[in-house]
Amino acid sequence: MRTIGHAITIAAVLLLEAATARAVPPPGGPLASCPGDAVVAGTVCMDKYEASVWRVPDATTTNRALVVKIQQGTATVASLTAGGATPLGTLTDDYAPCAHSGQHCTNDIYALSLPGVTPSGFITWFQAQQACANAGKRLPSSAEWQAAVAGTPDPGPDNGSTDCNTASRFAVALTGSRASCVSSRGAFDMVGNLFEWVADWVPRSTGGGAWSPGVSATGDAQGLVGAYERGAPGALLRGGDFLYAGGTAAGPLAVTGAVEPSTSLNEIGFRCAR
Repeated sequence: MRTIGHAITIAAVLLLEAATARAVPPPGGPLASCPGDAVVAGTVCMDKYEASVWRVPDATTTNRALVVKIQQGTATVASLTAGGATPLGTLTDDYAPCAHSGQHCTNDIYALSLPGVTPSGFITWFQAQQACANAGKRLPSSAEWQAAVAGTPDPGPDNGSTDCNTASRFAVALTGSRASCVSSRGAFDMVGNLFEWVADWVPRSTGGGAWSPGVSATGDAQGLVGAYERGAPGALLRGGDFLYAGGTAAGPLAVTGAVEPSTSLNEIGFRCAR
């Protein structure tokens, strides 16, 4: 009887383990939900909005609870302001002492996905990477970015109010304010507004071109022509910006690959993924 009982116990354990294995999604499988500041895009949570970067004082002491909110995706402009945090990269390159190289950025600058704010420009790839990391996130790969952008309208003329911001000279729109510029996943401003760094690096290019008409009706730009190593690699920028070759060259397929990751320009921003 002991043997039979032992066998029954083992069988029960095996059945429980099998049921548990079926209930747990496989590693890298599709997600069911994301924090409120992000959207589900396949196997990752992509930030809903282009990043605004905030300097958080006393991040490891007095403002530790605020940092936890940032990392959970629940921080608001009100909670950031109450904690003495200040937005960066809206008018100038004011990230120092966080350096272009990403040095001295830990526990200093944090990337947030917030509606109705000016997204941060003037940021290098290295700084963007660190701002994401401090917030418990990372830069998305180009493939992950592509999964999230699908469904965003490929620009024609910019009506200046609801269309993707691709032709408002020198003017960055507030995050989420262009109501029609949203992807099927629910991510805003992935086309136009600011160029967005992604994680990938490639050999820099000698020229640019456009996707064939059969792929992009508006001729989304691609800057990967004649790639070769010319002193420094190029980090990919996606989506186009607020005046990218007159507007129509921006789009869900637009990619620029000749930009050194240490570049800081007013038209370059990013968004993070988890």
